[in-house]
Amino acid sequence: MICVIHAHPYPSRSSANRVLAETLRQTPNLDLRSLYDLYPDFDIDVAAEQGALQRARLIVWMHPVFWYSVPGLLKHWFDQVLTPGWAFGQGGDALRGKPCLWVATTGGDAQAYTEQGVHGRPFIDFAAPLEHTASFCGMLWQPPFIVHGAGRLDAEDLRRQAQLLLGRIEPWAQRKERAGAGELLP
Repeated sequence: MICVIHAHPYPSRSSANRVLAETLRQTPNLDLRSLYDLYPDFDIDVAAEQGALQRARLIVWMHPVFWYSVPGLLKHWFDQVLTPGWAFGQGGDALRGKPCLWVATTGGDAQAYTEQGVHGRPFIDFAAPLEHTASFCGMLWQPPFIVHGAGRLDAEDLRRQAQLLLGRIEPWAQRKERAGAGELLP
């Protein structure tokens, strides 16, 4: 199972995240957890979220970039769900060895995330907090999937990006577990 933690605070205003989410929803064995739909009051069901993560073979964090970071509810989700003794620390190995894919959309185009661009550094520099969160929990960080200039992409470009993302996650959707062995097969 693939668990997508989707955090977009304004889904009705989103073009890119909406297309990405709608495309992913068609994937078999995928649990798309839209945090702002599930928890509009920020009262997270920790047991449900931890259960979804435990069932997952791939964990995807998908969101628009807000001030070089994640939306507020996703940060709160990290604080509530990735707890000591469960996700890290003594006995905290529930996520150990699970691949983690970061899917982010940005308002700025790729040029904006260069030394000469408005943000003054490459986009990957902003990945450190997420990469270290995954690593601290024993997850296997995958190369991120970033859609730059998301609000300016036309329908065809968005569809193309969604298909590229689908190509990134399909190998996990198609894997089967050998009965009783816990081994993933292609």
